[in-house]
Amino acid sequence: MSGTLLEAAAPAVVTTQPSRSWAAVFTLARFEARKLLSRVLVLLALAAYTGWIVWRTRDAFDGYPALQDADRATQGGPLLVGLAVLLCVNHAMLRSRRHDTERHLAVLVLQPWQRTAAHVLSVAPVAVLVTVGVAVQFAWQALRPGAIGHGSPSELLVGPLVVLLFGAVGALLARVLSSLITAPLLIVFCLLVFLLGTIPSPGDDGTRWLYPVVGENTAKTLPSDLLGRPAAWHALYLLGLALSVALCAIVAHAGRTPHALKAVLGGALVLAVVGGACQTAGVPAATTAARERASVTPEKEQTCVREGRSTYCAFPEWTPRTGTWAGIVDQVQSLAGGTAATRPLLVRQRVEARYGLSSDSAIDPLTKPGQVSVGTAWGGNRVPEFAAAVASVLVAGKEKAGGEMCDGRMVTVMWLALGAQSDPVASFRNVRLDDSVTGSAIVLSPTDPLSMTTAQTEVVRELFDRPRAEVTAKVKANWTELTSAKVTAARAAELLGVAVPKGEDQCDE
Repeated sequence: MSGTLLEAAAPAVVTTQPSRSWAAVFTLARFEARKLLSRVLVLLALAAYTGWIVWRTRDAFDGYPALQDADRATQGGPLLVGLAVLLCVNHAMLRSRRHDTERHLAVLVLQPWQRTAAHVLSVAPVAVLVTVGVAVQFAWQALRPGAIGHGSPSELLVGPLVVLLFGAVGALLARVLSSLITAPLLIVFCLLVFLLGTIPSPGDDGTRWLYPVVGENTAKTLPSDLLGRPAAWHALYLLGLALSVALCAIVAHAGRTPHALKAVLGGALVLAVVGGACQTAGVPAATTAARERASVTPEKEQTCVREGRSTYCAFPEWTPRTGTWAGIVDQVQSLAGGTAATRPLLVRQRVEARYGLSSDSAIDPLTKPGQVSVGTAWGGNRVPEFAAAVASVLVAGKEKAGGEMCDGRMVTVMWLALGAQSDPVASFRNVRLDDSVTGSAIVLSPTDPLSMTTAQTEVVRELFDRPRAEVTAKVKANWTELTSAKVTAARAAELLGVAVPKGEDQCDE
């Protein structure tokens, strides 16, 4: 046995290099995403967003949505979620600084920029939830029987992109300023901007499109090809801006960053600049010309269909709605007498598109006999307003003449318009400008409004309390005198068998 003592060989030194695998980034991103989704502020924002969808969508557009408007209606709610995400992402990224654990994180396999990337990626699940919310809200409107038109995928992307952008801003603030009060101060500033109305008006097209969400201060509906909104460029702008801010947060962190990330940052900046520049270029000349044709010569753009005795001309997207208009026309004519009961009418859809989506310009009445205007909105108050327009043409002959009536014929007009409604008194209130059922008032119409005196209002209210068949029979029997320009409210009351009114019967100047 050898007495030589052999020394054991020392183990080889193994040098480990920080792993650059994206698997670790995604693992951390999943952890941060779970933390983000469990934050009380985010949960409250998602709950409020859900409630906002239900509240806003249930009675929106009076049950007759135009999908080119319904897509924009999805953009306001995600702002609240985005602000909550901004604050929570910022708070999460400053967690190590608050707890003084930054030196412990430095021994992890992830480099600093990779930890920032994981925080940015953690926003994705919230953006997916907002995408689901947008899809539900839009589908809710699209599946309604009265829905018409076409939505824009670019408009629908605004909500999710806003959440991604705000989350990236929260990450960038944490990396640049490293202060807990910066993000709350930014949120307060954003709320003040919205609450104080300092957002540029629709006329300032050069600047308002730089905001995340660009609304329109109007309830007007235009055909989808006349909107003139650069929705695709705006979505590209938001995508480029969100990527740029996120990559700036990653690159700005101390430490070495791959050249590929810097190259991607350059590409994202190009997207943001191109999208931002193109969206501010104004309305294309082709759209301006199309708006002119639709406003001045709509007959060149419309499709006409025959429903019963009358013809209905509408922009192509509204053609499915002609049957609904025909139902109201038939209802009004069923109460009329003389030749008006069977007179063919031409119902033409009208819209003033020359001044853009945000203007509320009036439409001039038609001057040819037997023609009636109908707008692009429907449901709610628009129904009795259209019925009043039909009735005024049946009584006065022309739409323009109906707006100039100042005599007892208004009694017959309002009976024809509302006599067949399930709740004529409620419709009577809705169609008057001041929502009154007594005294004189302006009656709304798709074009020029009509005027009612106090005496005419008294007679009409009396008629609503009488059996419909009884009043209809008297209207038909005395049609010639009731539609004469010489008839007064008192004479109309006598002919229809109700009390003679005591109120003023002079139209306001």
